[in-house]
Amino acid sequence: MQDHAPRDRLATHTVTNQPPPPEDRDALADDLPLREALAREAPDWVARRLHPLGREVGSQRVQTLGEAAHRHPPELRLFDRHGRRLDEVAYHPAYHELMHLAMDHGWQAVAWQEEGCGGHQAHVAALYLLTQAEPGFCCPVTMTHAAMPALRASPTVRAEWTPGLLAWDYDPRALPAERKSALTFGMAMTEKQGGSDVRANTTRADLTADGWRLTGHKWFCSAPMSDAFLTLAQTDDGLSCFLTPRFAPDGTRNPIELQRLKDKCGNRANASAEIEYRGAWAEPLGEPGHGVATILAMVQQTRLDAATAPVAMMRQGLVEAWRFVRERHAFGRRLAEQPLMRVLIADLALEVEAGVALVMRIARAFDGAARGDEHERALARLLPALAKYWHNKRAPGFLAEAMECLGGIGYVEEMPLARLYREAPVNSIWEGSGNVICLDVLRVIGRHPEAREALQREFAAVKEASAELDRTLAELEDMLGEPPENLEPRARWLTQRLAQSLQAALLLRHAPQAVAQTFCRSRLGDAASPAYGVLPGDAPLAALLDRLPG
Repeated sequence: MQDHAPRDRLATHTVTNQPPPPEDRDALADDLPLREALAREAPDWVARRLHPLGREVGSQRVQTLGEAAHRHPPELRLFDRHGRRLDEVAYHPAYHELMHLAMDHGWQAVAWQEEGCGGHQAHVAALYLLTQAEPGFCCPVTMTHAAMPALRASPTVRAEWTPGLLAWDYDPRALPAERKSALTFGMAMTEKQGGSDVRANTTRADLTADGWRLTGHKWFCSAPMSDAFLTLAQTDDGLSCFLTPRFAPDGTRNPIELQRLKDKCGNRANASAEIEYRGAWAEPLGEPGHGVATILAMVQQTRLDAATAPVAMMRQGLVEAWRFVRERHAFGRRLAEQPLMRVLIADLALEVEAGVALVMRIARAFDGAARGDEHERALARLLPALAKYWHNKRAPGFLAEAMECLGGIGYVEEMPLARLYREAPVNSIWEGSGNVICLDVLRVIGRHPEAREALQREFAAVKEASAELDRTLAELEDMLGEPPENLEPRARWLTQRLAQSLQAALLLRHAPQAVAQTFCRSRLGDAASPAYGVLPGDAPLAALLDRLPG
């Protein structure tokens, strides 16, 4: 049998001082912060159901699929060989295998099939793991999951489309929905002239003899091969929400024309398209004129996923950096033994621990809200925006630091860090860019005092546990007492501090003191730095690093 193993001996030299080739690992078993968060935030069944996914995501087979899906981006097929319009997107087989990994096991459906019983924790933890296989394919998984709250706005539409959403299967065929074993959903909201200001949309919905018809252009359509799209259009009653299927009720292709696929900085495995509605048939969702409120029920779900993905990417970057520095020698000893490298890796590990704690706490709030818990409902209203803003601001710098740990090899395409770095900005831009998210935080605090009160209850549980956190909370109280017009210019600082303070509170309650106190001192203390790798001189590095994979 021919030996295909890498050869250390080359023509002129022997390859030394490099880590061994990667092997299969268990992405859940290796992740102590995630396992601890699952143990305290979720019912026991969640971790049990996630174990096979952890092994799959950590396998070299799935890691190779992720690399292939990224290297072979989707291709637009506007016409068939005879000139008939197709308006289809062709994906690499690796993409389809990854979609099967997610949807054949129901991770797009679990939040609703187990709602109030750990379903949201299961979905968020699964998305965190799946992102470490390849972030791009997770977009249609997220969109399909998130469509459910909007579908609930219209009982007839919900009854028609929910069975396909909840099916444990992935069916990529371009067929009418009733002929498919499972369905996926996308979103088409923004337009050229408005962007985040969706009230400036000009797409028009007109009621005809055979139903509503949409005419107009959408600048970004997520997952254009989906079976249906949630979209906004103007009616005589105002901006309204519609579900637009790929196939009209008579089985013909709905006139949704794909103009081009976006050539994006990252997120290469996922297709994003510009589309034109040319009299496309659609079903109304929710109350006429209340389209923004209807689709925001979907956006609230996607924002939690967009807060989770950067934490997952940071975790993957941390694991890559830690594996390298434990094997690489420089200046007479392993990089992992060098004091400055130990500080940097420990600091990166702190950031991931805080992110995991926050997203899993928000997921529990979503399930609590589904059970009717008013405290959890108030938290669920505010926390996704805090986490989405802050986690996405931390990810690009984090992944740049992880690249530096590897040096030049971290910057080349054989390593996953290059694609993770390009992917890092996307979740900050989608579902509300930074400024929009911070303005939403001000809106929620101003209109929903119960959200602020719920946050204060979370902080009260750790009063006097950290001098740095106590001082920060006092500053926040003073700030929130100012007139609203004074807050808007400082909305980013307010959002950042609220997110960091909640991360600190969660770690103080649940993490080892070495983790919690070091986080508070390095993020909220007088010597806090915007750069990674700056910890107090007496930080317990060994205790922090011992929590990383061995």
